[in-house]
Amino acid sequence: MQAIDENRLFRKISTRILPVLMLAFFFSYVNRVNVGFAKLQMASDLHFSDAVYGFGAGIFFVGYFLLEVPSNIILHKVGARRWISRIMLTWGLLSCATIFVRTPMQFYVMRFLLGLAEAGFIPGAIYYMSQWYPGARRSRAWGVFYVALASSGLFGSLVSGAILHYMSDLGGLRGWQWLILCEGAPTVLLGGYIWFRMNDSIAGATWLSDDEKRHLQAVLAAENRHKLETGFGALLGSGRIWALITIYFGFTMGLYAISFWMPTLVQRMGVKDALNIGLLTAIPSACAIVAMVLMGMSSSRRNDLRWHLTIAYVTAAVGFALCVVWQRQPALGVFALCIANMGVYSIPALFWGLPTALLTGVTAAAGIALINAIANLAGFIAPYLIGYLNTVTGRTDAALIVVGACLALGAALVLLVTRERRLAAGGVDRRAA
Repeated sequence: MQAIDENRLFRKISTRILPVLMLAFFFSYVNRVNVGFAKLQMASDLHFSDAVYGFGAGIFFVGYFLLEVPSNIILHKVGARRWISRIMLTWGLLSCATIFVRTPMQFYVMRFLLGLAEAGFIPGAIYYMSQWYPGARRSRAWGVFYVALASSGLFGSLVSGAILHYMSDLGGLRGWQWLILCEGAPTVLLGGYIWFRMNDSIAGATWLSDDEKRHLQAVLAAENRHKLETGFGALLGSGRIWALITIYFGFTMGLYAISFWMPTLVQRMGVKDALNIGLLTAIPSACAIVAMVLMGMSSSRRNDLRWHLTIAYVTAAVGFALCVVWQRQPALGVFALCIANMGVYSIPALFWGLPTALLTGVTAAAGIALINAIANLAGFIAPYLIGYLNTVTGRTDAALIVVGACLALGAALVLLVTRERRLAAGGVDRRAA
């Protein structure tokens, strides 16, 4: 067997896998949260209160929760190509159908169905990448993958603001309808591409040589021998799994508070034009891209996961606290949103090093999905909590403080969970190594 240049091998894998998954992630997130911009017109057009909008935005995650674990188990059995393609086709079609919503109940039903359709994509992508990258290389790969998350905020803000500003009433459709349609249709096309182009396994990758396949399979097999494969019932009884769920819950509280409400927060700072709101909300997303790349590089260079993840949570908590202090001051308010975004978006690529260091096989697929599913219920709580408190009090202070507190709790739990394990950047236990 020829000597394998691992750097060249993983560049080849990244070139083939990451761009497609990143584009899919980009559209998944845009389709999930574009109602944040649509609300700027939809709420007045359809006479939706903040509470109605918040409940509709959040009920997505109830459907998401119900099918998340089953979806990832099915992915493990039938293969990533078929299942991720199915996910994208159904959620793209349902997202486009949201333009026909007219009543609160229709809005709730469409959002719930969209959650059912999208369940499994993100943990499926995380699990899929863990089948191609060993632990030492995962945090860098996930860091690149999660750039799509922040990029969706950056480009999604610019495109959404422009659509609302320039396309409103074009062809008899309101701007919010064009926004949802234009951002949903590409997902259907990408789902078809994935069906024909993605590989389910290393063995089926015709773009790798036989020597490269054997080397990669050997590296991953050696690493997986030290991980846990157990029943799903045992996962539910694991204190460590529930700690990880709580940690990730804090992240999702922060993520969806930002995602669904940032345009409204900027609007309430005194900015009224949709195009200007889009431009201003793009600034925190741009800062987040820089922060998450630098944080991932620093974590890999220092071979540290624990303190980098803790710093990300603390930064996000501070950002939300400053959003309360500066909520009526546009310049300082946007600066506070930059800090919150930088902290929040730096978290996920680091976080997934924790569960993938411990689990393998179908247990890894189920464990990742379980963490993501339960923690993503915060996606229901955060927008609904903010919407409800906005309606009752006319202010966002209390909700933003709760979100900041959840992130601070996440930081404390990271330190607690990792105190007995010296975790490197890829989630590898350096003590065991």
